[in-house]
Amino acid sequence: MRFDRFTVILLTLRTDAPVMTDEEADELQDRHMAYGADLQARGLVLARGPLMEQDDERFRGFSVWSVDAETARKHAEGDPAVRVGRLAVNVMTWMMPAGNIQFTKVQAPRSVAEAMTD
Repeated sequence: MRFDRFTVILLTLRTDAPVMTDEEADELQDRHMAYGADLQARGLVLARGPLMEQDDERFRGFSVWSVDAETARKHAEGDPAVRVGRLAVNVMTWMMPAGNIQFTKVQAPRSVAEAMTD
């Protein structure tokens, strides 16, 4: 049987994350979203988004990448929220029977305001 391999990144809130004002956190979230949208537009990221209603509040975001783990980690570590020490990058390889899942290219939101519009 053939298997497709994807790199998956789980972003987690660091226990030593810097304390930020609401304004600083909002600005950082917009930069984080814009960075991810750029990676998605370039085809490096196939799908990404926040994790909601989870048992562990440290789990913040999940992304599926089209590139190998080393390349994905390098780009994920460039995320503004990772660079300032708010989020940690956890990289893994996800395998499934070939053709089991397909991703459609979409335009990703670049800010919270854009994500909230209909």
